[in-house]
Amino acid sequence: MSYEFDWSSIPGALPFLWVGMKITLEITLTAIAVGIVWGTLLAMMRLSASPLLSWFAAGYINLFRSIPLLMVLLWFFLIVPRLLEGMLGLAPGSDMRLASAMVGFALFESAYYAEIIRAGIQSVPRGQVAAAYALGMSYGQAMRLVVLPQAFRNMVPLLLTQAIILFQDTSLVYVSALADFFGAAYKVGDRDGRLVELLLFAGAVYFVICYSASLLVKYFRKKVSA
Repeated sequence: MSYEFDWSSIPGALPFLWVGMKITLEITLTAIAVGIVWGTLLAMMRLSASPLLSWFAAGYINLFRSIPLLMVLLWFFLIVPRLLEGMLGLAPGSDMRLASAMVGFALFESAYYAEIIRAGIQSVPRGQVAAAYALGMSYGQAMRLVVLPQAFRNMVPLLLTQAIILFQDTSLVYVSALADFFGAAYKVGDRDGRLVELLLFAGAVYFVICYSASLLVKYFRKKVSA
């Protein structure tokens, strides 16, 4: 007996799916912003002449790059609510799923952004760094004014590619029952008995967004290499 597709549940579910998409985008954008800032600091520490800073950054990066993302999210889902309840005096049982997901993704992605940024920094000719020192710049000034602007220009395609991967990975927040876009689609499909249709629709939306973003990556890659 063949399966009969029925897409009638999708139009009525669009408002609920849009709420889920906003959660997905909120997690993605927060993780990108925090990941790039913290990843830049980690990359600078990794390249620092201070053994203590270099070892700390290397340990952090290797730790998060060696642990599955799903396990990291579970850790933060269990740990972050307890910390926030103690630090902010929140009532026990407060819904901290979104905050836990943001913290988990941000800290996890920072390790990957740090390696991308470190490679970008090392791609800048050392002669320019020497010239900056010759002009009397400090290490921080040389990085901020000379190295990082050129490095980020070279890194744009890789940073965007990592952002696409991050957007796809946000679907893993289902482990905390957070209704992101994928979770919302699953709930509607399960409620209406049209799980196949809703998951196919969700997959199509992910494909359109990620494929469009990949075209943007190709555009920036051509622009950088030109």
